[in-house]
Amino acid sequence: LGLVHRLDRPVGGTMVFARTSKAASRLSEAFRTHAVQKTYLCVARGAIAAPMELTDYLLKDERTGMVRVSPEGKLARLVSEPIAQKGGFTLLRVRLLTGRPHQIRVQHASRNLPLWGDNRYGHGKPGQPIALFAWRLQVTHPTRKEPVVFCALPSGGAFEAYRPVLEELT
Repeated sequence: LGLVHRLDRPVGGTMVFARTSKAASRLSEAFRTHAVQKTYLCVARGAIAAPMELTDYLLKDERTGMVRVSPEGKLARLVSEPIAQKGGFTLLRVRLLTGRPHQIRVQHASRNLPLWGDNRYGHGKPGQPIALFAWRLQVTHPTRKEPVVFCALPSGGAFEAYRPVLEELT
């Protein structure tokens, strides 16, 4: 099996593996060209009432691994849609239009909407899991050339308060 993409270290969720080198090459190209539809679930601090399309330029400091909004960075785009709110937090469905390191975390934090439990960008507590989950991936099958969808639901932590809503998503 070959891994064709990655998730940030504290993030869980759906992953795609390839069984052959030809499939790995085709799937890797799909990820590289943003032909894969990636949708995440996250919990942000703050009330978000309407969908937002976020566009920024993100720059990664290779020495520290930190990412920040900067005009010298690479284009980063996503659509963030509120699903439910509770206790000053909002459950979001986030569709990536580009795929940059720490993109969801940095773009929300830069708008004072950090993700629950994010130690790096959101002042989370040590040991607290981040409320960011790769919920859904849609790819074109590398040999059959038809769409394939993979989904998984998060559990525990900040997501537990939204369990009934999450169960309706699948």
